[in-house]
Amino acid sequence: MLLAYLASKPEYSKVALLLVASLGNTLGALTTFGLGHLAAKKYSLQAHLSERHQKGIKKIERWGPWALLFSWLPVVGDALCFAAGWMKIHFIPSLLAITVGKVIRYGIVISLSSSWLN
Repeated sequence: MLLAYLASKPEYSKVALLLVASLGNTLGALTTFGLGHLAAKKYSLQAHLSERHQKGIKKIERWGPWALLFSWLPVVGDALCFAAGWMKIHFIPSLLAITVGKVIRYGIVISLSSSWLN
């Protein structure tokens, strides 16, 4: 992973790496969130989901925007962001949860890379 490599180099600021990686990934998640919001205008949520997927939606409804703390997970994260947008979960708490999740993820990657590779 490029971030881990760059974090192991002393010439790169760990804070700058954290900010750039988190910002870029957060913007990507917000794009997916927006696509979900657009999809909701054309497609009914209940009409297009299997029973299994509807159970997943119930969990997102229960946790609300805080389910997006897990938006950093591969595959599942994009689905969470899309579903949250489709469900029209409030934007500001969603943005906050997505950002916190990304910052934690990249903070861990950077700190582990710095200590293991140096």
